[in-house]
Amino acid sequence: MKALQKILTLVVFPAIIVVLGYLLVASIMKPVRFEQEVDKRKDVAVERLKAIRTLEVAFKGEHGRFTASLDSLVDFYNNGEMTVVRQIGSMDDSLAVAQKRVRRDTMKVAIKDTLFKDQPNFIVDSIKYIPYGNGKEITMDAVIKSVSGVNVPLFEGTISYDDLLRGLDRQLIINLKAAQEDLGRYTGLKVGSVTTPNNNAGNWE
Repeated sequence: MKALQKILTLVVFPAIIVVLGYLLVASIMKPVRFEQEVDKRKDVAVERLKAIRTLEVAFKGEHGRFTASLDSLVDFYNNGEMTVVRQIGSMDDSLAVAQKRVRRDTMKVAIKDTLFKDQPNFIVDSIKYIPYGNGKEITMDAVIKSVSGVNVPLFEGTISYDDLLRGLDRQLIINLKAAQEDLGRYTGLKVGSVTTPNNNAGNWE
């Protein structure tokens, strides 16, 4: 009997304490690791939506409308051109202005030679896909909406948390979505809006 008590005291009880301690730490760290992974994935997704916004604005500048087609944006980047205005001379030089030596030239430049030059690793084909989304494409929409009697082009790109956080703890995803719904917010990341003009803002801004 004493031998059994000794075994329980020296082996079993310490082992139980170690296991309980591990489970306690794991339960504390689980939401922390979830938040870290959410932040990592959101950072990638935000950069992708920003790239879409940049291309949409350039596309609208040339076509007078936005597009709901990511393939069209990819083609626009690879093969399209945009209009730029180059000023020759300074408007601050009153003599040059008086002598009409200040002028503006309009020229066409290739999109791929103009946009994202500060991102050497930019791959345009990647803008179509949700990061960590197992090949699923970002949802796009574009409309012409009458606002106070004026036709206003609008676009919207969305990435749901269900797709962005694929493979993470399901209950923590449900909790995150519920918190967003309680605030009346979209349960994911969104840029632009096809319901209300918002200057193409992202909901992370």
